[in-house]
Amino acid sequence: MTNVILCGGNGTRLWPVSRSNLPKQFLQMFDGESLFQKTCKNNAHYCDSIMLISNAEQYFIATDQYSQIKKDVGDQQINSIIEPIGRNTAPAIAFAAMASEEDEILFVTPSDHLITNNADYKEMIERATELAKEGFLVTFGITPTAPETGYGYIEADGDDVKLFHEKPSLQKAKEYIEKGNFLWNSGMFCFQASSYLKELQLHAPNIYKAAKEAFEHAKKGEFIRIPTEDMLKIPENSIDYAVLEKSSHVKVVRTAIEWSDIGSFDALDNIFEKDENNNTNLSNLVALESQNNFVFGKYKTIALNHVNDMIIVETPTALLVSKKGESQNIKEIVKLVKEKQPTLVEFGRTVFRPWGKFTNLLEADRFKVKSIYVDQGKRLSLQKHLHRSEHWTIVQGTALVEIDDKEFLLRPNESTYIPIGAKHRLSNIGKVRLELIEVQVGEYLEEDDIIRFADDFSRAQ
Repeated sequence: MTNVILCGGNGTRLWPVSRSNLPKQFLQMFDGESLFQKTCKNNAHYCDSIMLISNAEQYFIATDQYSQIKKDVGDQQINSIIEPIGRNTAPAIAFAAMASEEDEILFVTPSDHLITNNADYKEMIERATELAKEGFLVTFGITPTAPETGYGYIEADGDDVKLFHEKPSLQKAKEYIEKGNFLWNSGMFCFQASSYLKELQLHAPNIYKAAKEAFEHAKKGEFIRIPTEDMLKIPENSIDYAVLEKSSHVKVVRTAIEWSDIGSFDALDNIFEKDENNNTNLSNLVALESQNNFVFGKYKTIALNHVNDMIIVETPTALLVSKKGESQNIKEIVKLVKEKQPTLVEFGRTVFRPWGKFTNLLEADRFKVKSIYVDQGKRLSLQKHLHRSEHWTIVQGTALVEIDDKEFLLRPNESTYIPIGAKHRLSNIGKVRLELIEVQVGEYLEEDDIIRFADDFSRAQ
């Protein structure tokens, strides 16, 4: 069995903690692990390999986080498919099926759900495997514990699916709960690769044809990279709409596992430890006559004065204040933020790159200060800037520096200067992570002032 992990999605409902550059599935805030890491560890008990579906940036984050838990997942093989743009789950799962043997059973899971791996989970997977071997497309329905409006629902008749329902109003959700045969739609699936492709070709032939052509044109090496021009030709649709709602070969496995898609701060509030006033238990929280608040933040002391039933999320670059029960609407706030300051939706103070990361320490009109971390054996692209010069001072490690036609080494407390327009590159050739301070000076200091001449990670030139 292969665990197909869908890593798409920007987690906008958890903004400003979750950003496009580091979405919620990679936030290591659950006992020091990310939801992606927990997904890998949970399913390593049942699957022989992982098929990762992601964009280019998320691929490098995922593989780095996977390496951190390698000792916990054994010798599981990990394969990856990189999509240049997302076209929803129907094409993504088609790529995974095309990259697999016909009779391979695919256990498709999101990367951003929190699931308790217990006997119920094991039983759920075993039952789904039996049905998948019989040629069925299996979806998983969670026994509801409350009339949630943030989840889709499956109307079931035994293990048959009668109808899929969109996220309901509160009144409609209460009606579903009373009827008893409605389940939360988990977004997880199980089937043989050939079974899915057969049903996709039958019910969404345009998606099947375009995805097949894109897969045939893909570059196959360390990972499979789908060409952008082919990806754009694929109709965008989910597996639910494209296949499951139309197929007569669908079964649902009912389960009572502990499950959450962590789709809002209200959901996150149910997981985090509380203090005696039902506020989030934080060492940096001071509360006076304040109860039932979800508070997240570690950079400042947060003081509450006669405040109840609020969501307060503090990051170095943005502060969110919301009423509890309204956090499903935060994605609408994100749209407004994006209109004014697009970078606040994409990046936090720390920005992750395939070679490591950098943190913005200080910024003014004509200068910016960063701390930069380059992983062992990695290097930045060969590049130049048209509007800024840079000063590098090494803090830890050994750097190989290229500036135009010169190459030299820098060690801790040594520095160099890169003039505007100079072609340059930075490499970590030492045995530890390379750390340096970069000071940029110029009239324009945004990240798009970069011209790449060569790049180990095939990013745009």
